[in-house]
Amino acid sequence: QVQLVESGGGLVQAGASVRLACVASGRTSNPLAMGWFRRAPGKEREFVAAISWFGATKTYADSVKGRFTISRDNNKNTAYLEIHSATPEDTAAYYCAGGVGVRNLARGEEYDYWGQGTQVAISS
Repeated sequence: QVQLVESGGGLVQAGASVRLACVASGRTSNPLAMGWFRRAPGKEREFVAAISWFGATKTYADSVKGRFTISRDNNKNTAYLEIHSATPEDTAAYYCAGGVGVRNLARGEEYDYWGQGTQVAISS
């Protein structure tokens, strides 16, 4: 089993940057792909960004491409999501997910493990 814990959320002003972290514990020797998803109030969960085990493959939702950056440090068992030029539309609960053998990084159903989420609120 793998446990995922997100951190770094909070209330920030529009235009600011936010850095979220997701720390994995447990059976971290498994080659996990890591993804970030978000759920805005009243909306369904949506894919944000994902990164393969070695970081060679990164993929982003069109809505965040160019403003969000995903990265990882396997030595620290941590994945990161940087939000730049935040807008009120980025307000959501952000969840990290981990999965073994994920073929479609944007598909939440392929991930095995999920964190509890961290709330990000962007004020205008």
